[in-house]
Amino acid sequence: MRTPTLPGRTPAPAAPATPGRPPRPRRSSRLPKSRWVALVAMLAALAMALLVDGFARHEVGRSSTVPAGGPAATPAAPGLDTAGPVLDLGGPQPRSAPLPDKTVALTFDDGPDPKWTPAILDVLRRHGVPATFFVVGAEAARHPELVRAELAAGHEIGAHTFTHTDLGTVSPTRATVELSLTQSALAGAAGISTHLLRLPYSSETVDLSSPELAAARRAGDLGYLLVFATQDPEDWRQPGAGTIVARSTPPLGQGGIVLLHDAGGDRSQTVEAVDRLITKLQGQGYRFTTVSGLAGLPPGAAVKPVGRLARLQGLALLLALRLAADLTKTFILLVIPLTVLTLLRSLAVVVLARRQVRLTRPAPALTFFPPVSIIVPAYNEEVGIAAAVLSLAGNDYPTLEVIVVDDGSTDGTSAAVAAIGDPRVTLIRQPNAGKPAALNTGIAAARHDIVVMVDGDTIFEPDTIRHLVAPMADPTVGAVAGNTKVGNRRGLLGRWQHVEYVIGCNLDRRMYEVLGCMPTVPGAIGAFRRQALAEVGGVSDDTLAEDTDLTMALNRAGWRVVFEDRARAWTEAPATFRELWRQRYRWSYGTMQAMWKHRGAIRERSTLGLLGLPSILFTQVLIPLLSPAFDVFAIYGLLFLDPVRIIAFWLAFNAIQVGVGVYAFRLDGESPRPLWAAPLQQFVYRQLMYLVVIESVASALAGTRLRWHKLTRTGDVVVHGGPNKAADPQAA
Repeated sequence: MRTPTLPGRTPAPAAPATPGRPPRPRRSSRLPKSRWVALVAMLAALAMALLVDGFARHEVGRSSTVPAGGPAATPAAPGLDTAGPVLDLGGPQPRSAPLPDKTVALTFDDGPDPKWTPAILDVLRRHGVPATFFVVGAEAARHPELVRAELAAGHEIGAHTFTHTDLGTVSPTRATVELSLTQSALAGAAGISTHLLRLPYSSETVDLSSPELAAARRAGDLGYLLVFATQDPEDWRQPGAGTIVARSTPPLGQGGIVLLHDAGGDRSQTVEAVDRLITKLQGQGYRFTTVSGLAGLPPGAAVKPVGRLARLQGLALLLALRLAADLTKTFILLVIPLTVLTLLRSLAVVVLARRQVRLTRPAPALTFFPPVSIIVPAYNEEVGIAAAVLSLAGNDYPTLEVIVVDDGSTDGTSAAVAAIGDPRVTLIRQPNAGKPAALNTGIAAARHDIVVMVDGDTIFEPDTIRHLVAPMADPTVGAVAGNTKVGNRRGLLGRWQHVEYVIGCNLDRRMYEVLGCMPTVPGAIGAFRRQALAEVGGVSDDTLAEDTDLTMALNRAGWRVVFEDRARAWTEAPATFRELWRQRYRWSYGTMQAMWKHRGAIRERSTLGLLGLPSILFTQVLIPLLSPAFDVFAIYGLLFLDPVRIIAFWLAFNAIQVGVGVYAFRLDGESPRPLWAAPLQQFVYRQLMYLVVIESVASALAGTRLRWHKLTRTGDVVVHGGPNKAADPQAA
């Protein structure tokens, strides 16, 4: 075994516990913990926006949409059955004023509505008739201009709760909130407050159930006048304009309060009926007034302007509701196209992977065996380096050399390599300088034109190098990506990574090969043409993902990069969540660095720039960044929307993913049994991955420079299934 020291170098001193990079000024390698506070705050804001918007749209905390039910209070209180339709329930006994004859107050519930309220206002304007509008607070906040238009036309405003809730079915606290929010909405919309209240689902006093009467009494204690109706034509049933007119006409010249609706559905019959009703009653000598006028209240007693503080509070409520609605709409508008794009991408991956298999099968006979130099950069790899090197030297390949570059290890890495005693294995020691420097050292020492780069924990199958080098028979191929397999897949975390490698890595590599924009030849197994490496200046240390950086550079230099699934290498995946976080943090950050470095590919209009970089940006940055919001929305949907629909969507999405996984496993010749763990990734693994991306993006935006994180090795790598026991993918 040769164990030379590089010219001009001395044996490496003890290296620091964490491998470094070439010395350069850099910022702190960690972001302040406030980044997570900011993330939690953003998710909380989204959750609050969804709740506020859902509450305003009657989705959160909805009560029944029918009256409370049960026997009506007949009489529930002394004198209530003979009281008039405008009640003061603030005292021990109900009080009401008699209705003057031939005097009618038209009232409209559930608005304002942008279509029907203006139509009603137009009819009232043409006839010069005032009316009273009992507005829903949420709708008033959504359409404040209509509330102002009603007031400007001389009409009166009453409250109809904030979400059209049956106050008899909710707690006293919720009822108080409903009324308070309605007043704030009116203060923000028009600078007013109102003392008029109509309970939803309670048109006449005799319809009051005991719970509704209790709610009415509590409202009376707060200073509200309860307004009921003497004529309820049930126009919401759309019985026809003629029927509405007939049911709205007070009997025998009496006065009355007519209950109509200017929102909540198609109100075209109501608009027509109001026109005909006014004409009919005016012809019979009726006059029209507001509810307060009908009750004999002095002008301004029922509807009053609010003070500056109440006005500001109302405006703040309107702003909060508007922001919540806009944020919710924006998010929903994002969910739909992103979901569609994700599904289309999954389809494209399957179709293009299938094409890659057809183009590469059946495989030609292995007849191309150029001499190969295998470079193994190693830093503190004592646990697994001997097994890795023995698997390389033990390959059934005619001519090869193995160059192990000990990059300043502080453990027994060099001793383990030296003990192998194979003349084809060369050990080079150098001071710690980082993985790219170690690889470049190995390239400089390599004697052959085909260079294979291998991580120090990776086990090759006996025929791996034959398959890996075979595509190099095509002189346009500059690099070959091998098939990285997880060797420690016995635990749940190992299974998840195994599934991810087969689906998220290998299936994507098949697609990228067909598109001609392979973004990454994995550090665990890759073959390179020495000429191609020289053209791009070797392995750069500009990023933490030197393999992605190098592959993108080869793409831009015009070299083909292909994937060879039969060249299998077994690697040790992180065995703990902490180690997984550190590894993926480096990968994610380094990938973003490489994307930024090679953004010029877009200007060059190469396939890497037009297809590869956008695909990586979509799947590895954009989707993970939005995933926390998707989770918040899913929880919101389960709690407040239609849980059956949400669960059905989740099951359908996972079914598609599992279907893609089955196909990917078949192409790789793997048993599909580990796919049972794939849906479970949605609850732990997926969250970890998107948190990694979020931290990486935050690090990049903050200008933080990360150091290389060394993973703890266990040596627990098992070669599953033997050399190339894969089924023929041509049949897949």
